[in-house]
Amino acid sequence: MYQKILLAADGSEHSKRAAAEALKMAKMFKDAVVTLLYVIDYEKARTEVLNDKLSEELHHYRRQLLLPLEEIFSAAGVPFETTTLHGTPGPTIIKHANENDYDVIFIGSRGLNAFQEMVLGSVSHKVAKRVHAPVVIVK
Repeated sequence: MYQKILLAADGSEHSKRAAAEALKMAKMFKDAVVTLLYVIDYEKARTEVLNDKLSEELHHYRRQLLLPLEEIFSAAGVPFETTTLHGTPGPTIIKHANENDYDVIFIGSRGLNAFQEMVLGSVSHKVAKRVHAPVVIVK
């Protein structure tokens, strides 16, 4: 049974689709709880600070990214919690997922082309390879 569900999300359309799939699974299991994980990327955060964005403004922007995802679970009456971590997204998601013994992880696919994925690797691919629980990558 899937009771501890992790949704790694960044507010993108891909993560909204992943949220919809996580919701479907959570509704199948009475005691399921979804953890909505948002990772603040060190590189992006540093760039934002260098571009003179205020901390309060950044916090508000990040909250706006997650609100539609939180509303998906609230509207359906599915229990959820939001966790925000700092770090490089792939390794941070992997570490959090493995340390917290989730039953399944949902993550959106960023939609890299084959060459980009071969050269850069994708967060979803890294997570799928290194997390101990089943991983659902949603396109």
